[in-house]
Amino acid sequence: MLAKVTPETPSSEGAVEREVHSTAKASTADAIYTCPMHPEVHQNHPGECPKCGMTLEPKTATAGADEDENAELRDMTRRFRIGAALALPVFVLAMVHLVPALARQPWVESSFSRWVQFALTALVVIGAGWPLLHRGWRSIVTLQLNMFTLISIGVGAAFLFSAVAMLAPGIFPPMMQHQEKIAIYFESAAVIVVLVLLGQVLELRARSRTGSAIKALLTLAPATARQVAPGGDREVPLDQVKVGDWLRVVPGDKVPVDGAVVEGHSSVEESMISGEPVPVEKSVGDKVTGGTVNGSGAFVMRAERIGSDTLLGQIVNMVADAQRSRAPIQGLADKVAGVFVPVVLAVSALTFVLWMWLGPEPTLAHAIVCAVAVLIIACPCALGLATPMSIMVGIGRGAQNGVLVKNAEALERLEKITTLVVDKTGTLTEGKPKLVDVLPQTGFDAKEFLHLVASLEQSSEHPLASAVVRGAKERGIALDAVKDFRSVTGGGVAGGVGGHTVLIGKPDFLRNEKTAGLEPLEAAAIKLQEEGKTAIFVAIDGKPAGILAVADPIKATTLEAVRELHELGLKLVMLTGDNRRTAAAVARELGLDAVEAEIEPAGKVAHIKKLRAEGKHVGMAGDGINDAPALSEAEVGIAMGAGTDVAMQSAGITLVKGDLRGIAQAIRLSRATMRNIRQNLFFAFLYNALGIPLAAGILYPFAGWLLSPIIAGAAMSLSSVSVIGNALRLRNIKL
Repeated sequence: MLAKVTPETPSSEGAVEREVHSTAKASTADAIYTCPMHPEVHQNHPGECPKCGMTLEPKTATAGADEDENAELRDMTRRFRIGAALALPVFVLAMVHLVPALARQPWVESSFSRWVQFALTALVVIGAGWPLLHRGWRSIVTLQLNMFTLISIGVGAAFLFSAVAMLAPGIFPPMMQHQEKIAIYFESAAVIVVLVLLGQVLELRARSRTGSAIKALLTLAPATARQVAPGGDREVPLDQVKVGDWLRVVPGDKVPVDGAVVEGHSSVEESMISGEPVPVEKSVGDKVTGGTVNGSGAFVMRAERIGSDTLLGQIVNMVADAQRSRAPIQGLADKVAGVFVPVVLAVSALTFVLWMWLGPEPTLAHAIVCAVAVLIIACPCALGLATPMSIMVGIGRGAQNGVLVKNAEALERLEKITTLVVDKTGTLTEGKPKLVDVLPQTGFDAKEFLHLVASLEQSSEHPLASAVVRGAKERGIALDAVKDFRSVTGGGVAGGVGGHTVLIGKPDFLRNEKTAGLEPLEAAAIKLQEEGKTAIFVAIDGKPAGILAVADPIKATTLEAVRELHELGLKLVMLTGDNRRTAAAVARELGLDAVEAEIEPAGKVAHIKKLRAEGKHVGMAGDGINDAPALSEAEVGIAMGAGTDVAMQSAGITLVKGDLRGIAQAIRLSRATMRNIRQNLFFAFLYNALGIPLAAGILYPFAGWLLSPIIAGAAMSLSSVSVIGNALRLRNIKL
């Protein structure tokens, strides 16, 4: 059993950390609310969207939030149930005259029946349907016309006409009266409100399911942590953990936050990051990630990143932001919606006028029925939901597979990619070079040669330098201090070690430093490079001293990933700063379409510009840091994540697992999402293109058929639900 460990943190540092933590905690308490259809709308309190009237939602999901806690869903469900119970008798009383056995009953057309319909419909429209009327009125006052404008005008027209017809039938012309009574349409107003409320309930339930990906991510973090304290371990809520705290993780526990092991050892299952269920051994100094699962061992860790700063927190925030973003294709729907409501109001008015002018008796009744039907069936909610619902579900689906999409624009652009540019180190290869050959020239002792080289390389941050230093330490070689160290970008390093002047790098760098006679080394390096190894040239005291060979193994999954990308129709181009022969050997082994070697970061940018000028749609996959300029120049930058070092902000797409197969998954996701959006837009446009003429009564001259406002209301609700249902299919696509 591990001994209790007490963190030795200075009191002043602890105070600062507590202050930072409390500030962060306070800021997270101030939630930002946004609209699911208009993500540009933000406010710091709940309310309704000024553009469409929908209830605003928290921008970032919180743990424990589920469908039962959705206040709007509860409210709309209650209103729907009450409205349905009140509307049913209204509908029965209005339609009972169609039943032959009851048609002649005196109460069917009685004033009592009409008063009951009026009273119940008033409760439905003004009571249960109040949010719809309020949103509609607000849209008119603010001139932000939307779906609720049409609903409120349509329902209001049907209800007010019927109320006036019942209360003051004498103001209508005799030709509209039947037994001194005017036809009423209370059942249309009541049933339409109930159908719209049903549509809202179904929509809210479906929308709550689109956040399931974020909720699944949130559940990966434990609710509490075991804080190591002088008096013994204590369990504290996760939001009370501070940077610098020491936390104990026992067998089977989830790692609470990101940090480093300070005592003990264990194996941690990191499938959340790598996608692989094989546990990873952790000992003192190793990094651990919040949300991963500890195995059979126990260890104490120091908290380094908490809350939204953890890898899991960054993923959740990134997915939430992406789900609220707007795809360029949504511009089409926005343009249509911008003129749609005024056009529908105009069409409804024109329908009323034409029926009054050309329609049969009773003309006013027919005119009102058709005008109301046009308003109801033309509600653009399906059009407004077509894109954001698909984006929310698609991005959530990608997050479950470790494909993080920065915004909807990146997802849309990815569909069009024809050429994929890839870096070699860390993208095609493991990114962990190993020293494999030490080849000193005659006259140089191999051990002393490696000692001098590794001593100088310990001052360099280059991955190849780290490989050399690691290789020397594995061989038991002690390193000396370095004097006058200097580094030349893209060339090499120089400095003094143990009284010797040491140069390490490319042949051109050594020549520029006045080193001659490198030809034998270059000849020896050719064979190494043809084997896919990187040759590092060394000069000591102005003389060629030998070569080091470093190899970076190709990832086990790269060959399969290249095959999948080729099957998707992509051309693969490798851009690398490595030697041409080494790069060519890797390209041959993987079957890449083209390779450009010995190229600097600026050269990568220029090459991508050249490809785009040729009309190719270019994506770039790199480590997200060193390749930032090229990632920015490509139409879509894809950052290859590697655990907690994932650079999420450097590219449009981030692959948490760092696996090239994730690019194929991302492309399949993009294509499926864009196909889903186009289906939704097609159905929404088709629905309105067919529905409006039918509601206006275009078939009446040919078939004597009119579309009831009730049917129009049902069709309108069904169109919204069908669009959401189609978007939810993305949750089950195979990537």
